[in-house]
Amino acid sequence: MTDDRDRRPHAESTRSPSDRQRRSGQPYRDDKKPYRGEDKPRRDEKKPYRGEGKPRGDEKKPYRDDKKPQRGDRRPPREGARPSRPPQDADRRMHPEPELPDEVTARDLHPAARNELKTLSKENADHVARHLAMAAALIDDDPARAHAHAEAAVRRAGRVAVVRETAAITAYAIGDFALALRELRTYRRISGRDDQIALMVDSERGVGRPDRALEVGRSVDREALPVQARVELAIALSGARLDLGQPERALLELEIPELDPNRAFEWSPALFAARATVLEELGRDDEAARWRQRAEVAAEALDSESAADDVVIVDEIEEEL
Repeated sequence: MTDDRDRRPHAESTRSPSDRQRRSGQPYRDDKKPYRGEDKPRRDEKKPYRGEGKPRGDEKKPYRDDKKPQRGDRRPPREGARPSRPPQDADRRMHPEPELPDEVTARDLHPAARNELKTLSKENADHVARHLAMAAALIDDDPARAHAHAEAAVRRAGRVAVVRETAAITAYAIGDFALALRELRTYRRISGRDDQIALMVDSERGVGRPDRALEVGRSVDREALPVQARVELAIALSGARLDLGQPERALLELEIPELDPNRAFEWSPALFAARATVLEELGRDDEAARWRQRAEVAAEALDSESAADDVVIVDEIEEEL
């Protein structure tokens, strides 16, 4: 008896497809795989999802701007294109520096200010110090020339705090309050100090923003300020209150411990005069006249040769009044 397993029913399936096709008389190349549809393109055919408007690999993409460099591009710079940051000597040729007299030396600058220039080269530090010294010497008589020297110093040493501080003060002196604000913000960012906060408040007033001036003044800790800066801030805030038509509150801004009618410090004349101005706005003319005269006497006392350590006991103020 023959075992069914010996018949090997799977023998036909073990033959290769070419053997089966030769036996059936059909060529192998015309046979199509069952999973390959008529609509699916072959390798040499165009894929159905590729539209006519989509560029080929050798074509330029429609969204690519020829003028804008793409990531990975290494295009040479266009002929005649300017570098993004011109060299400093080119900047100086565009903005000639004001003349420095031979008699003005770096030693004419305050030692504390000279100390901030140590990060510069010796030659550059010398030029910057002389420009700053000229700015300090001219600020009262010729603020425009003083500002020109400050700008020359900025072009040479724009990252030094005292340079930006000088540029801010001279810009304020010529009435460019917007520039003064920019320089003061830069100075504050570089130095981390608030000692020029009163000038920032006054500059905000200068550009017509008394509300913003009050916000800036209130943003600092007054107790942490030097006495001179604290008094100047009180005067500036009082002025901002006057700008807003608030004379009563302007008077309150000046009620500070430094308002001592019996002694004159270096800040006293300005503080007395500011109080007189507010009293005039309130219509209290008699009081205003007394404070105005007190400011004049204090200034004369401080300017006299007898003034020492920037403070004078001014018993003579009441006698004069």
